[in-house]
Amino acid sequence: MTTAPATQTIPLGGPTLPQERRVTTAIPGPRSQEILDRKASAVAAGVGHTVPIAAVAAGGGVVVDADGNSLIDLGSGIAVTTVGVAHPKVVEAIAAQAAQLTHTCFMISPYESYVAVAEALNRLTPGDHEKKSALFNSGAEAVENAVKIARKHTGRQAVVAFDHAYHGRTNLTMGLTAKAMPYKSGFGPFASEIYRVGASYPFRDRLSGADAAAKAISSIEKQIGADNLAAVIIEPIQGEGGFIVPADGFLSAIAQWCRDNGVVFIADEVQSGFARTGAMFASELFGVVPDLVTTAKGIAGGMPLAAVTGRADIMDSAHAGGLGGTYGGNPVACAAALAAIDAFENDGLIERAQQIEELLLTRLRAMAEADPRIGDVRGRGAMIAAEFVDPATGAPDAALTSAVAKAAIADGVIVLTCGTYGNVIRFLPPLSISDELLSEGLDVVASALQAN
Repeated sequence: MTTAPATQTIPLGGPTLPQERRVTTAIPGPRSQEILDRKASAVAAGVGHTVPIAAVAAGGGVVVDADGNSLIDLGSGIAVTTVGVAHPKVVEAIAAQAAQLTHTCFMISPYESYVAVAEALNRLTPGDHEKKSALFNSGAEAVENAVKIARKHTGRQAVVAFDHAYHGRTNLTMGLTAKAMPYKSGFGPFASEIYRVGASYPFRDRLSGADAAAKAISSIEKQIGADNLAAVIIEPIQGEGGFIVPADGFLSAIAQWCRDNGVVFIADEVQSGFARTGAMFASELFGVVPDLVTTAKGIAGGMPLAAVTGRADIMDSAHAGGLGGTYGGNPVACAAALAAIDAFENDGLIERAQQIEELLLTRLRAMAEADPRIGDVRGRGAMIAAEFVDPATGAPDAALTSAVAKAAIADGVIVLTCGTYGNVIRFLPPLSISDELLSEGLDVVASALQAN
């Protein structure tokens, strides 16, 4: 089961971690299985896992398990470790900050690193208007606070989300999320005044961006009315819904309608932000300047941090004390974020995401030409997906998708599935991965497809 290793190693701030796929036991191996058995006894059943290993180290483009297996990482912890696990700049910043100050609560005793992260976000997010930011712990928390801010600013209650959306697991964000299982089923009732309209899904609706936007806007005007609407929230590239890239003109038309009607346009960039799509933010790819942007995941190199950034007049709508949280903008997470942002800006990571896009699209499109069960290949940067279908009908094929993913994992490659219909494999490699490892990972996925 072993494979020939690549020779490249990635510095982790300490010992180097060999950049190789190495499968020396069945997955899970005995030590991982022992830990997974303990998980089953100690951890709530609702906390599932995708890859049956116990991770002990990671870096560059690999994750090493408790049995010494080294798996190629094409998931990045769901787009979190974009700069790479244990990036040297991030490690150094975390260690230095932890030795100095781990917590005071920014709402009690403010500190400079929180302010510096806010300043960086105000500078980096789309648009040259005056901006302000507030920091939180998770993407769902950021989304929830963006909705709070929009409601306060407009004095309205209604919020529009889209088909195939994913915005989180809190009560409000479950209401915004479109997929019942596993995110919503049995957990209601959900927050009120949430409405859903059709999104642009070019592979399935075959609509132009203008036509898809007109259809969505018509639904909004008929079902809700602009005068009742506080905000429209959308992922510029939908994540859990299947890495759906909207048709050209869709997002800009929705954003323009929001501007014309005093509705806050919120871009949920939790998964697509921070160089993931080959731009600092995916909104830039579509020429859209949101009123508010929510961020998390890749922002801090694996530390828990999230933010809402937007137009200063909108952000200042909330009264003092209306925003915050005990841990929001934790100083260690802020130090990690500043180091990660430095890497995004100065280490060529945006360009690296563009290189990864070319490699992924070239390989996956060649696979699709040879196998009609791959109905669509799409995405931007290091956020690419393949949608699996019945070639005779175009119907989603979730069973094939699951089988391919499980076979790839068993052979030492971490891949994640997604999609409203469960029929999409998403590729989210860390930007620190080598071309050799990425190509080898795709070889394994191709072999898994051929075997099923």
